[in-house]
Amino acid sequence: MTLAVENLCAAYGEIEVLHDVNLTVEKGQIIALLGANGAGKSTTIKAIMGLVKPSAGRILLDGRDLSGWPAHLAARAGIALVPEGRKIFKKMTVEENLQVGGVVRTGAEVREQLADIYALFPRLAERRRQVGGTLSGGEQQMLAIGRALMSRPSFILMDEPSLGLAPLVVESVHQAIERIRREMGIGGILVEQNVAVALSVAARAYVLMRGSVVLEGDPKTLAASPQLKDAYLGMASGPPNSYQDTGH
Repeated sequence: MTLAVENLCAAYGEIEVLHDVNLTVEKGQIIALLGANGAGKSTTIKAIMGLVKPSAGRILLDGRDLSGWPAHLAARAGIALVPEGRKIFKKMTVEENLQVGGVVRTGAEVREQLADIYALFPRLAERRRQVGGTLSGGEQQMLAIGRALMSRPSFILMDEPSLGLAPLVVESVHQAIERIRREMGIGGILVEQNVAVALSVAARAYVLMRGSVVLEGDPKTLAASPQLKDAYLGMASGPPNSYQDTGH
């Protein structure tokens, strides 16, 4: 199964922020989407998820065009989002948060998936009756990932999962992402400011600058490329009044 983005364009009002973006990810593969703040990374995955309507281009899931589908239909098709900032339901328990993620599945599937999530994140099993808002930042991130997995997706879109976390917690989160790929066979797009960590888990990476893919390749090649540094430092020299995607 393949998730492909072809010549994707998206705009906020009359200002286009994505320009002919192309990328491909296979099921069971993680790709990294890199770039400075404002490069268009979050807009790309929001467009894939149906939270931003593309102005041109196609989003193909195994050849089926999902372009412009609302988020709930994208979820039913097999795509899940882990949003930046986690956005868990802080007044609901861990298990209630997870059950919300499984709303597109049957009761039997939800019970089976709960067992899988608790096996992946034993800490969540220990805190299943604890209110989400009382969890640590790392636990909330585990919960956000677990909630996305409850829909049994083929592909998971992860927006800055290590943001604001301590280094040891970042390592555990990315180990979980690797297990999701290896043990569950789920493909993913990882938006991540921590370039070294992103390249360590990705099979391929794409670098965005001002809404366009300017560099792509295998992680080792990109890690050694001076163009990668340029992509992060070059944003400051954009044209006057150019739009900056505040969602990264």
